[in-house]
Amino acid sequence: PRTRRIFDSTLVTALRDTLRRVLDQAVRDSAFPGAYAVVGTSKGIIADHGAGRIDWAPDAPVPTASTIWDLASLTKVVSMTSAVASLVDRGLVDLDAPVRRYLPEFTGRGKERVTVRHLLTHSSGLPSWRPLHKEADTPEARRALVLATPLDTAPGVRYVYSDLGAITLGFLIERVAKQPLDEYVARRVFEPLGMHETRYRPDSSLLARIAPTEIDPWRQRHLRGEVHDENAFALGGVSAHAGLFSTGHDLARLARMYLNGGTLGGRRFVAQRTLERFTSAQDTTISRRALGWETPTGSNSAGRYLSPRAFGHTGFTGTSMWMDPERDLFVILLTNRVNPSRQNTRISRVRVALADAVVQTVAAHGGTPRSGAAATSSSPPR
Repeated sequence: PRTRRIFDSTLVTALRDTLRRVLDQAVRDSAFPGAYAVVGTSKGIIADHGAGRIDWAPDAPVPTASTIWDLASLTKVVSMTSAVASLVDRGLVDLDAPVRRYLPEFTGRGKERVTVRHLLTHSSGLPSWRPLHKEADTPEARRALVLATPLDTAPGVRYVYSDLGAITLGFLIERVAKQPLDEYVARRVFEPLGMHETRYRPDSSLLARIAPTEIDPWRQRHLRGEVHDENAFALGGVSAHAGLFSTGHDLARLARMYLNGGTLGGRRFVAQRTLERFTSAQDTTISRRALGWETPTGSNSAGRYLSPRAFGHTGFTGTSMWMDPERDLFVILLTNRVNPSRQNTRISRVRVALADAVVQTVAAHGGTPRSGAAATSSSPPR
């Protein structure tokens, strides 16, 4: 992309080499058939690299900027969290209001005390998951099961990463916005940001560009262009916890907006104050979660060197994205590590290796591309 011209050529070359080294080694280690990584700042993309192939077949294409990936749980931040931030910013949702204010059918013992903030920080008391795809036969019946699921613990007491909480937030968004989730995020987030390749339920005309995921034992076929997550599929393909498909360069636009304090191309998408609330850890006695987003813990996919102000998320299919306002840096990794089976768990090491290698490379070339000096809080040794 033309934006690379604004960066020092030695940094561009060094980061390309870093991406190539980490990802090509991961392909050799069979962590995934293919991957695409993008690194940049608020100003633009510095470097990207496609490794391996989008499928294990020897004639499958190499991943490129136009390859479309199943984002899995990145949906929770790219779609759901962006939508809630938009509604909060517009004064339509209060983070500390009970969920029942917006969804009266969210019923059960203790659920009157569950707030929107609890759902966003995975501290609502809801269990992590249930097999909706096997428990009911229609999207409507599965929706009813989600809303009727009893709490495991009291709200605000314990962190449990919950797909059910995220799905509930999707229902809340639709109720407040008065339109389907996919339509709201397309109109309010993706289209204005120029994220033209980001969508739920991609059309069959895009199949050649979509990286296949698992040979799914439940659906008895190799999945390509339909969401990998069984519950998202059973809910009709559109959900707040999974279902979104996108490209590396589309996600780079979202990352740049966050690093620019809520603006991109001179247009404001969310107030900086709202963005800072959503990307800051909320209750560190329970977890390091922000609103929707993760923050670095020292043991998660952020690696060792991103600053405490960083925020990001991962997806089950092998996706991740991290943004660090202190360094003015984003790192996006898109893979299909569940191809052909979800039993392949080598992705965890690759995520950390990539984040660490990128920060080390940037530090070795003068620090953050914005400031020209290395960040101090967690800089790697030179």
